[in-house]
Amino acid sequence: MSIQIGQALPDLDVDVVEDGAPARRMSTASLLGQGRVVLFAVPGAFTPTCSDHHLPGYVQHFEAFRELGVGVVGMAVNDVYVMQAWAAVQQVPPGMKLLADGNGGFARALGLEFDGTAYGMGLRARRFALYAEDGVVRQLHVEAPGEFRVSTAEAVLQALKAPEAGTTG
Repeated sequence: MSIQIGQALPDLDVDVVEDGAPARRMSTASLLGQGRVVLFAVPGAFTPTCSDHHLPGYVQHFEAFRELGVGVVGMAVNDVYVMQAWAAVQQVPPGMKLLADGNGGFARALGLEFDGTAYGMGLRARRFALYAEDGVVRQLHVEAPGEFRVSTAEAVLQALKAPEAGTTG
């Protein structure tokens, strides 16, 4: 079962990429447990929709999230070296963090993983975005398989401005 609105985010250690610095290991509680944050997930760094639309949307609208007082963290089930390279290629702005969920432990703990073995991808994160306040999920936007609508930066910004939106997907 996937995480639900009103539940606390699980606490695991993950690798975090930020501002071109060496990756650091930190708990998801310290990364996502204080303040207001959007966590969006993609099935894989450097894959077409993820690289052409999903991450670029959050890069483009990063300042709009900051103006709302909301931090932005992106994640993928990829190793830290892939995430560092992806951040550099995508010109991730200072202050935006990428979470390298190398073995998919965080995606599994959220109940938002999928098995992409049939496509040669192994375990991956489903495409989603969630909004949390002090580590508690307040909005959850999970995409139907093959879709890219409810977890876009634009859709999440709109939902943040109309918080009664709740869960989609």
